[in-house]
Amino acid sequence: MQKMCEVLGLSGSGYYDWVNRPESEKEKEDKKLLKEIKRVHKESHETYGVRRVAAQLNKEGISCGKTRVGRLMRENNIYCKTRKKYKATTNSKHNYPIAPNLLEQDFEAEKPDEKYVGDITYVWTDEGWLYLAGVEDLFNREVIGWKISERMTVDITISAMEMAIGRRTPKEGLIFHSDRGSQYAANAYKELLKKYGIRQSMSRKGNCYDNACAESFFSSLKKDVIYGACFKTREEARKTIINYIEGFYNSRRLHSSLGYKSPREYINDYYRNQKKVA
Repeated sequence: MQKMCEVLGLSGSGYYDWVNRPESEKEKEDKKLLKEIKRVHKESHETYGVRRVAAQLNKEGISCGKTRVGRLMRENNIYCKTRKKYKATTNSKHNYPIAPNLLEQDFEAEKPDEKYVGDITYVWTDEGWLYLAGVEDLFNREVIGWKISERMTVDITISAMEMAIGRRTPKEGLIFHSDRGSQYAANAYKELLKKYGIRQSMSRKGNCYDNACAESFFSSLKKDVIYGACFKTREEARKTIINYIEGFYNSRRLHSSLGYKSPREYINDYYRNQKKVA
């Protein structure tokens, strides 16, 4: 101890005075806030960075600024997970006709059920591959339809869209955008869209940005709960995915594009405001 004090240029009594000094009010408040930061970070599957952590805390009535939250996170090595590059899973080498690109990278929607996007991703388990098809409403970024299956056939995309239609009952004229995969170009899928008056839109060849919003959801899913996980069974992976979509992503995950609201909160606010106007 004496040697350390000499190196630091402190007297023994000075060191013990420093160690035993009472906590300042600022230190007490920082410690209290740090506890809440760790809680929010953990509840977000360690995916929230400074802005989302600060936004969530303020939504809960815990007043704090981004600068203070950022300092405490850095000092305590609290970081969000980083995304990995998304890889396409659908097969675009087929002879089905390709629909035109109606969306043209316009990912903004003025109201619900105006524009949907969809894609497929995969998850490895000790029992083999598991595939997830999803349908997302661009208005509030909510995953309104999904299907998990051991096989990546047209049935998986049909089931996901049927769930979306069952939940929302959209009007005719809705645009559904996807990549050029055979699961979306198949006649059976086109017939489903035609039945409900849904206009089909597809990405241009080799342009990953045309379906960036759908790919963004799957990138979040993999970053948040898939990467680093080791699923023993398909059922274990299935439960994890469902819990993420319905228990976190749709109902709790804050989106900067939605003013740091969750998809459900955003659409509920929309309908609440519509009633006030009416």
